[in-house]
Amino acid sequence: CAAAILAAFAAARAAEKWKPLWDGRTLDGWHVIGKGEWKIVDGAIRGTHVKTEKEFSHLVSDKSFKDFTVRLKYKAVQGNSGLYFRIEEKGFSGVSGFQAEIDPAKDAGGLYETGGRAWVSQPTPEQVKTWFKPGEWNEMSVSARGGHIVVHVNGIKSAELKDDPGRREGKFALQVHGGQDCEVWFKDIEIMAE
Repeated sequence: CAAAILAAFAAARAAEKWKPLWDGRTLDGWHVIGKGEWKIVDGAIRGTHVKTEKEFSHLVSDKSFKDFTVRLKYKAVQGNSGLYFRIEEKGFSGVSGFQAEIDPAKDAGGLYETGGRAWVSQPTPEQVKTWFKPGEWNEMSVSARGGHIVVHVNGIKSAELKDDPGRREGKFALQVHGGQDCEVWFKDIEIMAE
């Protein structure tokens, strides 16, 4: 019986397919809004922003998604950033929706709703130290299935919402924050979507 269960589990895992959400070479399938710079450097996306510019910048996916799991690697050198999901292109920063927090020093892996409830799951500094590696590549995943949202940083659960009433569909976006000197890198962006 245990062997049959393991075989069924292995078959289900094999059926899951990670697909690139970014092609690793160009910005095809994405568009820039706001005031920042997005370039491909050494097989990664480099987002930069200068403190004197108050307008935010986002690299936004052209496609919308409902239920998904997305994963990527990021390195936050300076300034605040985020992996946005289920967003609309509107609001004071250019987008409204959920953000899995990316920052070089604090709140990494928390959940913030821009244009909505603000922090819905903010980790403590002590919690962040258990999963975040400053100055290094970190792996983040976000799973959003209906109202169940889970964020992991380096394999450790950093935020979870159950029965969340928020938006159930939208685009992805990568952010560089307005009014800050920012440098953040992203690579290996993959998705498993239904």
